[in-house]
Amino acid sequence: MMTRSPQGRTSRLTRPSIAVAAAVAVTAGVVAAAPDARTAEPSPKLSLIAASTSVTLDSWKEDPGVYLDLGTYLTSENGAFELKVTRKSYKDPVLATQVLRNGKKTTTKALPAGLVKDFSGLPDFAQISVTDAAGKTVLKQTEAFCPNNASGRIRPDAPANSKYPQSCPVNPFTLGSVWGVENGWASNTYAGYYAKPVQLAAGTYTAKISVTKKYRDLFGIANKPQTVKVTVRERSWEEEEQAGDASARSAAPRSSQSAKSAAGHQGHGGHEGHEGHQQAADAPAASAHAAHGAPARPEAPAARTTGATPTFNVGHGPYPPAPPALPWALKKESLQRQAFSAAKVGDRPGQTDGSRQAPAAEPNAKRPTGKATVPDVPKPDLRSLPAYGITVSDGYEDDPGKDYLAFSANVWNAGPAKLVVDGFRSPGKELMDAYQYFYDAKGKQVGYTPTGTMEWDPRPGHEHWHFTDFASYRLLKADKKESVRSGKEAFCLANTDAVDYTVKNANWHPDNTDLSTACGQENSISVREVLDVGSGDTYTQDLPGQSFDITGLPNGTYYIQVLANPENRLKETNHKNNSALRKVVLGGKKGARTVKVPAHHLVNAN
Repeated sequence: MMTRSPQGRTSRLTRPSIAVAAAVAVTAGVVAAAPDARTAEPSPKLSLIAASTSVTLDSWKEDPGVYLDLGTYLTSENGAFELKVTRKSYKDPVLATQVLRNGKKTTTKALPAGLVKDFSGLPDFAQISVTDAAGKTVLKQTEAFCPNNASGRIRPDAPANSKYPQSCPVNPFTLGSVWGVENGWASNTYAGYYAKPVQLAAGTYTAKISVTKKYRDLFGIANKPQTVKVTVRERSWEEEEQAGDASARSAAPRSSQSAKSAAGHQGHGGHEGHEGHQQAADAPAASAHAAHGAPARPEAPAARTTGATPTFNVGHGPYPPAPPALPWALKKESLQRQAFSAAKVGDRPGQTDGSRQAPAAEPNAKRPTGKATVPDVPKPDLRSLPAYGITVSDGYEDDPGKDYLAFSANVWNAGPAKLVVDGFRSPGKELMDAYQYFYDAKGKQVGYTPTGTMEWDPRPGHEHWHFTDFASYRLLKADKKESVRSGKEAFCLANTDAVDYTVKNANWHPDNTDLSTACGQENSISVREVLDVGSGDTYTQDLPGQSFDITGLPNGTYYIQVLANPENRLKETNHKNNSALRKVVLGGKKGARTVKVPAHHLVNAN
C-alpha cells in the first residue's frame, strides 16, 4: 500500500528507549520510598519521576522546532495502574473506568464523566513550564498522557513484559481501549506522536514538570514536581552532511579497508529484526548520508492525521495524505518515492510507543487435506467502521476532467475468534488458493474451508498478496441505492488499528501488524493473513481503489458504504452487521467539487 512520508525531524524514534535504562537508575529510590506499600494498600501507588536531571534537545534549521521529550515517567507500584475506556455506540460519550486488581478480586471505579473525550490518553495530565537562563517563563502548557506509552521496568522483580497494549488509538471510530502501567514499571509522560514541537532558541533552560491537580486528587499522586535542565542545540543537516563528506574524503586514502568493512557491516543490517528491510527500502539519499559518515538521520514523527492510528504499519498509514488526496490512477513518482522512504519506520530496541512492527504469522507447511468442515466453534465477527478522512480532488494534468471522492476505511474483528486465512500457490499458478481455519478453545485447529483466492498486486506501493472479496466500497444515492462501486475488493489483512480491546478474547499484542512482512513476496509459495480479535485493518484515503469517480454525479446527498465480506465467503458469527454508512454532501462544480461530511452521531471527525 502507498504510504505518506512523515514531516518534520526529531531524534526520538531512533534512540533506544530511555525508559529501561533510566528507570533502573531510579529503582532504588522508588522502592525505598515505599518498602511496604505493595502489600499495605490495594490500589496502585503512582509517582512522577525524572530519568535524568538534564536533557539535550535538537532543533533543526531546516525544520525548526523542539519536541519536549523531557524524560519524565509515571511509575506504578503496589499493583498495575489500569484504565478501561469505552463507549456503547457513537451516540454515547467515551467513559473511563479504573480497574483495581487485588489477587483474584477485581473491582472497578468509574472516573468522572467527561474526563476523556477520545482514546488518545488522559488530557491535560502533565503541566510543563520552561524558563530561560534569565528566569523568564518562555513556555507553559499541558500535555496528554497515554499510559501505554514507551515504558520499562523500574525494579528487577517486576514482570518481564507488560500485559498492556503498546499505544493509545486515535482512530475516530475506536470503540474501546485498555490503558495501563504495569506493576513495577514506568511510562513516559511525553505525549509523543500527539505532541507538537515548540519554538525554543538555542540555549539553556529549566523545565518544571508536574501532574495537574485533578489527576493528583483522582489517583492519589503526590505533588512532587520534577525539574530538568534543558539544553537546546541548533543543528543543520546540510552542514553536518557537508562535514561528513569532507571527513570521508580526507579519511579515504588512509582507511579504504575500514570503509569496506563498515560497508560490509551495514550490508548485514537485515540481522537487526525488521530494520534490514527498512534500510533497504530507504531513499538513496538516506543511504548516502550514512555512507558519508554523517550522523544517522533521525526519523520524523508521523503527524496525527485522518489516516488512522499511530501504529505506523507500512502500507496502511497513518502518514499525512497528499493534499489533496490523489486518485491512484495518477501514480505520481513523487508519491512512490515517499512510500519507500516511509517504509523505514518501525521497530527498534525498546520502542513501545505504537510505531512497532510485529512479526508476520507463519502459514501451515502444507495446504489442508481431508474433508473440509466448518465445526461448531467460535468464529470471527467482521464489522465495518464508517468511512473517514474524506476528501475530493480533480484529476490534475495527468487525468484531466475527472473528479474523485477519496476516503479511509476499516474492517475489524469483534471476535470471539481471530480470522486466519492461508494462501497456497500451485507451481506456475498466478493465484493462490485461500483457506479459512477454525480453532477450538485451546487453540487447536479443528477444521477448514476453501474461501476463494489470493492475488499478487504488482503496483508500486502494494507489491504483496491480496485476499479477494474481503470488503467492498460503494457510493449510495440519497435513497441508499448504489450509484458507484469502487473497484477495490482485494486486501492484504493486517492488524493496523486497535478498534476495541474490551471485547471478549481481544489480543492486546497482535502479530501481523506490518504489511512488509504480513503479506508475502512475489515469489512466496504460501502466506498467512490474520485479523485478530479487537483489531481492524485501515486503508487510508490515498491508496489505490480508495476513491470513487464522481465526475458525472450531480450534487447532493450520498452515503459511502463500507461492506465487509460482501460475498459471504468467510464464515463468521454474524453477517448482519457487516455494513457501515457515512453521509456526505457533494457540491461545487466540475473540476472544483466540494464535500461536506456531517458528524456521525457524536463523532465529528472527517
